[in-house]
Amino acid sequence: MKKSTIAAVAAFTLSLGAIISFVPGAQGESADAFRESVLRDPDVPSIGNPQGDITIVEYFDYQCPYCKKVAPELVKLAREDGKLRIVMKDWPIFGGASQYAAKMVLAAKYQNKYHEAHAALIGASAKLSEDVVQKLLGEAGIDVDRATGDMETHKPAIEALLLRNNAQAEAFGFQGTPAFIIGTFRVPGVLDAAGFKQAIADARTAARKKK
Repeated sequence: MKKSTIAAVAAFTLSLGAIISFVPGAQGESADAFRESVLRDPDVPSIGNPQGDITIVEYFDYQCPYCKKVAPELVKLAREDGKLRIVMKDWPIFGGASQYAAKMVLAAKYQNKYHEAHAALIGASAKLSEDVVQKLLGEAGIDVDRATGDMETHKPAIEALLLRNNAQAEAFGFQGTPAFIIGTFRVPGVLDAAGFKQAIADARTAARKKK
């Protein structure tokens, strides 16, 4: 985790509505547009139930050890809960290797292999470099030559997506990875399984109160 230590959820949770009220000036867009960009950017992959009642947005880096630790917990939660939609926001803040990893995984989307590429890198224990990224992706069944070509062909779209993710994370005041939006709550740090379940339950309670 970069710059900050893990903190209790209760000390940092804010409603998404409260947060976005001061963001549009920085983003150059309305509060509604910003909210949609955070929750439903069509270029950002997701896992779980597309029609889920709660959305979890994760900002992550492939070199972040805490992101690697939490990744299987999120997959397990999505499978067990059945009503979660988890949005995967690449936020490569650990240097050039992280940037390259994020771009190559996003490029794998153009051969319908994003999830395989993501799993290969988020689950890797090796220190990442361009060569290591290519090796891991190749072992996961990704056409590395095609991904390299797609990374260049779709460079403007991929870089624009990463810039959007970065602008959102900074607007939320996140200081490192992983960082989450869970329903209407901002969670800048790591949760264990029990913590995620409690945050999800709180988000559902908050959603019911708004109806």
